[in-house]
Amino acid sequence: MRLFVSQSRTLKKPGSSIVMAIALLSGTAMLSGVIAEPAHAQRDRKKKKETTEYSKEFIEAFTPLQAAVNANDGSAAGVVGQFPAIVALAQSADEKNALGGLIYNAGAQTGDQGLQLQGMGLMLESGKVAPENVGRFNFIAYQLANARGDYAGSRAYLQAAIDANFTADNVSVPDMQIAMAESFITENRIQEGLDYLATAIETRKAAGQPVDEAWYRRGLSVAYNNEVVPQVYDFASIWIAAYPSETNWRDAVNIVRNLNSYERGAMLDLMRLSHRVGAMQEKYEYIDYVEAADARRLPNEVKRVIEDGYASGVVSRDDIYISDSLEIADGRIAADEADLPALESDARSADAGLRTVVAAGDAFLSYSEYAKAEDFYSKAVDMPGADRDEVLTRLGIAQVEQGKFDAASQTFAQVGGARSPIAKLWTAYVSEKAAAATPAVEPSAPAVAEAEAATS
Repeated sequence: MRLFVSQSRTLKKPGSSIVMAIALLSGTAMLSGVIAEPAHAQRDRKKKKETTEYSKEFIEAFTPLQAAVNANDGSAAGVVGQFPAIVALAQSADEKNALGGLIYNAGAQTGDQGLQLQGMGLMLESGKVAPENVGRFNFIAYQLANARGDYAGSRAYLQAAIDANFTADNVSVPDMQIAMAESFITENRIQEGLDYLATAIETRKAAGQPVDEAWYRRGLSVAYNNEVVPQVYDFASIWIAAYPSETNWRDAVNIVRNLNSYERGAMLDLMRLSHRVGAMQEKYEYIDYVEAADARRLPNEVKRVIEDGYASGVVSRDDIYISDSLEIADGRIAADEADLPALESDARSADAGLRTVVAAGDAFLSYSEYAKAEDFYSKAVDMPGADRDEVLTRLGIAQVEQGKFDAASQTFAQVGGARSPIAKLWTAYVSEKAAAATPAVEPSAPAVAEAEAATS
């Protein structure tokens, strides 16, 4: 299924893998300072009292191959066939390191990435790579393995580069984390790729580090196109919480709509959110809201939505369905309001039935009397036969509208089933409202005085 979240926007992949970000660090470049001089190792060891170890057999086999590769005149191509035999001779860490550098450079000269990868692997395996080169060499090995389609092997090298905190002019640790997720996705291990990406996002957030919006969009796009539930809703909610905007909210709401077939009650609570975040930009969205609310049941809310649609210019006054709904709503509001005191009294009685209590909650929610709505939904949620997910959703709405953000988050967290995606978006809305309501921290008077004294 192609990702389509609104008539105007699609979520796009944020660029290619960072395999393209660095023109293979290996390329055709030789690695300087990698190849040891085993032919002189024993003499050097006596002078410097180093612990380098090369066997006589290894030195004898290595020396002519080294000469051919170091000549850099095409001779390397003629000796690569001898590498398997000398690989078997390389037993010590020094031998593996020296041979790895030789094989890598031979591969660079002949353009054989397989040899380059083998050489890099031997050097890293030896444990003799200088600490400042460990990250770079692992990243080179990642690129080489990835280019050959060895995704599992490439990820092991990439993780080692990340662990070594490797960076370059155009490669950062976040770039490599994205590449790790992309590696799983490329191999069609979608769930693992999304899990890695989600963990990387949370890790960066916990460390107070910025998370590029492209991370969220990539996860959301992959999850949506592959219909990975519930991760698609998780990504939608954390994306919206981090980057709220009317356009992004519209995409998030439409993702939830596109992946579900909601009955009227659930659609109503989704459209309530869409209206609150300014995401309703098409006439059909207002029609969906009006249909879900029903002018005969919630006339005040229907009237409010229609008048907003008129004021925005999205809904024309000559739309027959909308104008008829407004007429019905106008004709019922007075009687509806007159019935509210009796409904409240009945719903508060000890023997009130579930239907009456829920009806009271719905009525007062539609009239923006959120404290009363909260009372009735709180009463209804544990009554026998209650649709807990519906009641909890509306209880959370009543709470967030009163500024009870912590309570609303806890309430929405209890919503399950088909309504869970709706609750996740409402939770993101709670986060946005809570952040907006949190005053900026002003420095205390003593702190200001101390600062002024320090600069005087």
